Amino acid sequence: MLEVAILAVLQGVAEFLPISSSGHLVIGQHFLGIREPGLRLDICLHFGTLVSILVYYRRTIVNMLLGRDWKLLLKIVLSALPAVAVYVMFRKEITNLFDNAKMVGALLMFTGAVLIGTRYLPRGNGEVTFVRALIMGIGQAIALLPGVSRSGMTLASARAGRVGAEKSAEFSFLMSAPLIAGGVILEIIKGMNATMMDVGLAINDRFGWDMLAFGATVSAVVGYVSLFFLVKVLKGKNFWMFGPYCLCAGLLTLIMV
Repeated sequence: MLEVAILAVLQGVAEFLPISSSGHLVIGQHFLGIREPGLRLDICLHFGTLVSILVYYRRTIVNMLLGRDWKLLLKIVLSALPAVAVYVMFRKEITNLFDNAKMVGALLMFTGAVLIGTRYLPRGNGEVTFVRALIMGIGQAIALLPGVSRSGMTLASARAGRVGAEKSAEFSFLMSAPLIAGGVILEIIKGMNATMMDVGLAINDRFGWDMLAFGATVSAVVGYVSLFFLVKVLKGKNFWMFGPYCLCAGLLTLIMV
């Protein structure tokens, strides 16, 4: 339970703060000696943070689904296309990187450099247009690499396009929801297709459904708090300060792994 709790807290914090949840999970699993389970633990933890997004932006999501803001829905669909295309073309190569902790360390340093660079970008109060949504989507596609922060790349792209802080935060996290949901569904389908004898409906020999549900719950609660915190940070001028952390974390990973 302790191992799951540690990884769940890492996921909840790192999914929204621009420090790469995938990178921290890879590093955390490496040092905890956890290998990829039947129903991937990280997918369950991502599901937890998906819940926190749905709860935090529930009013916006309801309005969108009721057709009151259909343009927002189209922008979210558009923003997902680059990541879908990259994943389809390079799925195997991307998946293999999740076993390479040193590469994750290097990519964390890349994330840090990008975040520090946002300090020198002018602030704006623009809207998320279709073009800006696509550019943020390209940032999200780059963040398929473990160690590259999804929120960091999308929010940095928004800052470059002079999108307002609250608007960019809302869109950044809403645009992640379809991809997280798609990843969860794909893993469930893969688990259900596996033989009952081998994985017991995707329950691996280390973590059962109770532990996976526990991890998802913890990541949801911690993720909600992190999301609330980051929105506050974006209103100020300290977003870039996550950069030095990523640089140090990446360097430390390269040294210790």
